[in-house]
Amino acid sequence: MTASPPDLALPACDITVFGGTGDLALRKLLPGLYEREREGQLHADTRVVAVSRHRLDDAGYRELVADALHDHVPADRLEAGPLHRLTRRLHHLELDATRPDDWDRLHAVLKEHPATTDDRIRIFYLAVHSELFGPVCGRLADLGLATPESRVVLEKPIGTDLASSHLVNDAVGSVFEERQIFRIDHYLGKESVQNLLVTRFANTFLEPIWNSRWVDHVQITVSETLGVAGRGDYYDRAGALRDMVQNHLLQMLCLVAMEPPTYVGGDAHDAVRDEKLKVLRALAPLTGRDVDRLTVRGQYTTYGEEIGRPSTTETFVALRAEVQNWRWAGVPFYLRTGKRLARHESTIEVVFKEPPHAMFPHSEGTTTPNRLTVRMQPDEGMQLHLTAKHPGPGGIRLHPVSLDLSYADAFEHRSPDAYERLLLDIMRGIPTLFMRRDEVEAAWTWVEPILEQWQSSAVEPVRYHPGSTGPAAATTLLAREGRTWQETR
Repeated sequence: MTASPPDLALPACDITVFGGTGDLALRKLLPGLYEREREGQLHADTRVVAVSRHRLDDAGYRELVADALHDHVPADRLEAGPLHRLTRRLHHLELDATRPDDWDRLHAVLKEHPATTDDRIRIFYLAVHSELFGPVCGRLADLGLATPESRVVLEKPIGTDLASSHLVNDAVGSVFEERQIFRIDHYLGKESVQNLLVTRFANTFLEPIWNSRWVDHVQITVSETLGVAGRGDYYDRAGALRDMVQNHLLQMLCLVAMEPPTYVGGDAHDAVRDEKLKVLRALAPLTGRDVDRLTVRGQYTTYGEEIGRPSTTETFVALRAEVQNWRWAGVPFYLRTGKRLARHESTIEVVFKEPPHAMFPHSEGTTTPNRLTVRMQPDEGMQLHLTAKHPGPGGIRLHPVSLDLSYADAFEHRSPDAYERLLLDIMRGIPTLFMRRDEVEAAWTWVEPILEQWQSSAVEPVRYHPGSTGPAAATTLLAREGRTWQETR
């Protein structure tokens, strides 16, 4: 699941970004393209056409992007030459996707370089609400802009439930073939997430113990210190379960639990995705009273003030899942995510079982379960937690230690942002790091009964204070099985 080779030449692309003045474009997509421009990887003829409802000409948009790059690219990496080269590629079109007449301008710009007469690839990046995915793709087809070699990129969430996901996928699929559709989950582009597969399958010491015989449980945490900021309207419709669990957390669960694919990389684009799908289909359903018992939904106390109205939308979710297959039967997978929490972090904790026999009953200290910690943020890396003897005479004193791999320390070159890697793979047409339709719909199939149970019950989310670790009920979820959340220090 490693990224494609950096020396693989990129084709000339017309990258049309719907929502080109939005937060995602200015905070992630344009900085990602800048970094690739800085490395000299973008084809000389590649253009970026930003589409939005804002009244900006090319010069105004270039100024907007330059300001955004100063905000979101480290100062020591921002250079005048790459910045100038990138901004010269930028164009802006005022376009309301719901008004057919507005599309003439986009048609004229893209037809300046017909994709049917050269090797230019048209990429349509839909950084807009999923309700617009179908209409936008339909207009692209009507205007003849969606060619057999075009690609469309869909940001999550794909719909708001299983039925709407079907409708969105059907609408997009009526214009683009599955091989042309890139459903993006930026967590799959993170170096540490990809390295999890290399750690598992390129090293022999873990695979024999990566199963229910030796693993006690798995914890997956994505916590944020920030609130909803400027995303209040979107977030209040979505909530933490749709926004984070249905995509990011379930995808990370899949990478932990999946069986070894035959090959990773090369032309075996579906090998990893086939194995992830098997995990999603093996998840034990959570319905009815199981939802009440095995899930926690919370809301931080100042949420209503931030969005300006009362709300029952959850800003925190914790839940217990199980993968019902030969490898993982009986092993709990604990997932949690929330906003306004004490720490900004994303981690996977694989907690192994206690030694079967206490061999050091008269020693100071105690043995602790071995753990493998995979850190996605803030500092990408990996830790293997062990028990060791504290140096010195006078008997055995047990002490917890860790073997620590920090990507920043272990590798001299900078680790690219997830969007940088994913944008390159879109341009190269490599779909491995993107979700397939059946994956998305399998995830919705599992999540939807939880949403339905929450909606049918009169119980509101439990409140928690900003800056805490979340609701006490999340601690109880593990405590009643004799476990605790692993909090990083």
